[in-house]
Amino acid sequence: MGNESLKRSKDAKNAEFYTFYEDIKKELVNYAKYFKNKVIYCNCDDHNGIGLGTPKSNFIKYLADNFEAFQIKKVIATHYEKDKEHSSMYILDKDNTGDGIICLEDVAEIPMKSNGDFRSSECVELLKQADIVITNPPFPLFREYVAQLIKYKKKFLIIGNDNCRTYKEIFPLIKDNKFWCGLNHVKQFLKPDGSVQNFGYVSWYTNLENSRRNEIIDTGKKYTGFENMYPKYDNYDAINVDKVSDIPMDYDGVMGVPITFLDKYNPEQFEIIGATESEGKGFSNGLWIESTRVAQATVNNIKKYKRLFIKRRL
Repeated sequence: MGNESLKRSKDAKNAEFYTFYEDIKKELVNYAKYFKNKVIYCNCDDHNGIGLGTPKSNFIKYLADNFEAFQIKKVIATHYEKDKEHSSMYILDKDNTGDGIICLEDVAEIPMKSNGDFRSSECVELLKQADIVITNPPFPLFREYVAQLIKYKKKFLIIGNDNCRTYKEIFPLIKDNKFWCGLNHVKQFLKPDGSVQNFGYVSWYTNLENSRRNEIIDTGKKYTGFENMYPKYDNYDAINVDKVSDIPMDYDGVMGVPITFLDKYNPEQFEIIGATESEGKGFSNGLWIESTRVAQATVNNIKKYKRLFIKRRL
């Protein structure tokens, strides 16, 4: 592993946060129909508090608690060991205790040859076996992590910072409907020292269909007669909309909206045209007035935060 990869691994360890059971339950219950007869892999698992051979990861706990109800075929979980040459994996696929049910007590711990890094050849082989990946990957490695999921064409439910929506590696996936928002935000995480870390902009992301993808946005707002509320950008061929709740329902041109739009995005109702050039070269899909030399969207020379460009489907 190169120096840069080692640095990123250290950064990932320093940014280690554990997901609460209730946050996992709140999101995963909406996708239960997808788990039937599937192999689920948690490849960036939380191994905090493992003891007596029983994993205490909340991802494993939830999947074990619902293994039979969701008719899951198999659960695999691996975790990264920073200071050890070898890690271990956890497998749940049968009644090891003989009590007639498959639950947390039936999880088997198996030694690994690697340290459990999701990029290791051993973990990649496990990934190839999986149907769905569910985990909270390290934020500093998010781009690389998602690239691996896309490479191996995996279905996934993962947690990520909302700023990822305009990463040059992620936004094209969103635009092409290969990556979209889940149903919930995650506000708190448990840190390795037992303290709780609050976050303002963290969400679930997936490529599994959910109910929100079919919901129609209807703000009741109009452009006609209220044009002064929707000024054109100085440097983009689009009008500015400051809030998702202010999207005019009668406007057929291109609109610039906040990235929070993706929380409510229905691809049948709107088309994502692009994003501001400040997020990536060529992202605006020709909307940028290049002669202005200003990549961040501005209205009357006042800069606007990250913007996505959308158009209503006729």
